[in-house]
Amino acid sequence: MNRPLVGTLATAVLGAATLVGTVGTAHAAPQDGVQRPAQKKTKAVDFAGSVALSNCSGSVVRMPGSKPEDPALVMSNGHCLEGGMPGAGEVVVDKPSSRSFTLLDKSAGKLGTIKATKVAYATMTDTDVSFYETGSTYAEIEKKYKIKPLELATEHPVKGAKISIVSGYWKKIYSCGIDGFASTLKEGEWTWKDSVRYTPECQIIGGTSGSPVVDTATGKVTAVNNTANESGEECTLNNPCEVDENGKTTVRKGIGYAQETYQIPKCFGDGNKLDLNAEGCVLPKPQATRR
Repeated sequence: MNRPLVGTLATAVLGAATLVGTVGTAHAAPQDGVQRPAQKKTKAVDFAGSVALSNCSGSVVRMPGSKPEDPALVMSNGHCLEGGMPGAGEVVVDKPSSRSFTLLDKSAGKLGTIKATKVAYATMTDTDVSFYETGSTYAEIEKKYKIKPLELATEHPVKGAKISIVSGYWKKIYSCGIDGFASTLKEGEWTWKDSVRYTPECQIIGGTSGSPVVDTATGKVTAVNNTANESGEECTLNNPCEVDENGKTTVRKGIGYAQETYQIPKCFGDGNKLDLNAEGCVLPKPQATRR
């Protein structure tokens, strides 16, 4: 996984490095055959709206229907939770949190701190994502810091799209393209579906976990960065493997992955409130509420 920087676990896994993991995927049919038409213009991608967590990266995001008076959401990876990585099958909903996020300007300068009130949603099952609800509205953040949130796209990403991975932790932007999609991605005990595969130019590292993956043609967030195969091992921690519909396993050493986010807006309603029973919402539910 792309590890968040967290003390003993990172040391145990990486030796001298202080990096700790990432994992994830989305819930749509793979579309490897889809090509994006050549784009003459791209939107400039910078750090505005990105945040640094204590161990990972993230971003202030809005749903297409979010309003200025709604509580702002911060998106990162499920494995970046302050309480540790959720196990396979575990879903966290409405858990109180006072986590702080360092908000960055377009040049990666530190603007200030925003704080969470709760973990609205987090999981490492099928996907690797977390959403924190903060105590600030989008309007309050814009008034105080002159920063607008990044918007989540609502269409499946396509092969060939140019992307930027914006790491608030490292204050670095990685630029590459979408090489294709892994119908199933396995790493340790976790399994993710329809994951974005990067072209080799994006050599992501620990601490980039949770970075927004921005489509440079639209300026919208199309996925959340989460993992890479580091040493060529098969399906082990920090070494995800792809498994196709026929059960064939493929290992791509050095290649990074992200989890799609285009279906997530269907799970958030008025006031940015989570509704896992909403029509079209495919995020996994907590065991007690599944039906």
